[in-house]
Amino acid sequence: MELGLLILRAVTGLLLAAHGVQKVSFHLGGKGLAGGTEEFRHDGFRGGVLTAVAAGATQIGSGALLAAGALTPLAAAGAIGVMTVALTVKWSHGPWVQNDGYEYPLFLIVAAAALSSTGPGAWSVDAVLGLLPWSGWWLAFAVVLGVGGGLATRTALHRSEPARS
Repeated sequence: MELGLLILRAVTGLLLAAHGVQKVSFHLGGKGLAGGTEEFRHDGFRGGVLTAVAAGATQIGSGALLAAGALTPLAAAGAIGVMTVALTVKWSHGPWVQNDGYEYPLFLIVAAAALSSTGPGAWSVDAVLGLLPWSGWWLAFAVVLGVGGGLATRTALHRSEPARS
């Protein structure tokens, strides 16, 4: 079980962090901060550079924390929140990623929720800090904070009509 949790944490967290790096830099195929800003503008978001930096930083930070198994409920809430926003953007395209759909954000939401439910396992920073054993109510914390924060962010920053090029 410990190896499975480590693999799930590492893959989920590192993919999420890498996704954030792409939003704010030219690394890993990213288009730089200007490209990340344009992506959010094209998707109808206000805030310009600040929106791109906040989303990228949340993805990088929550991904790194998930991968390490550190402050796992908070990391899961961050991942769930930022990916909830992404899911709402991609919802109209259907589920499949080849159509710019929501399958990738949905997977990251579910994986983060699962980790908030199971805990990060014995091979984690949380274990070293003595934050285990895990309480099942962390799932509710992460989902409510994550989905609520994501939907609040979407409501506050999204225009009713996408910006025109």
